Amino acid sequence: MGRNKKNRIVKYNPDVKYFKPRGIPMFDLEEVVLSVDEREALRLADLLGMSHEDAGREMGVSRATFGRIVENARKTIADAMINGKAIMIEGGSFHVVDDIRRFNCRKCDHKWDEPFGTGRPGQCPECHEADIRRIRAD
Repeated sequence: MGRNKKNRIVKYNPDVKYFKPRGIPMFDLEEVVLSVDEREALRLADLLGMSHEDAGREMGVSRATFGRIVENARKTIADAMINGKAIMIEGGSFHVVDDIRRFNCRKCDHKWDEPFGTGRPGQCPECHEADIRRIRAD
């Protein structure tokens, strides 16, 4: 019997939950599952270029554990890309430490924060324009 997985720290959790190959109907696709903590490991190692030691510290796990997480994530992504599978992002052992999302209005350039779990805002609170986008909260 193994130990329970330690919750990994996730600092960026976008609303994107699914990717699929273009031009293939959903009902014809196989799916692979990428966990939220695996996506975070990819973000830290491959997008931000962090070392496994620093990234492990960010996620609250050891360097070796981080290495296993990112290796599994890369295998999952490779399987999806090479074999034309959809990627569903869900589950894992994690907790989100950043509890805000930042949005920007493309019309008036107003920036504002929304808490996680409230859904995507429908319009800018200043000018009521619907053309809004999510941006990184720095």
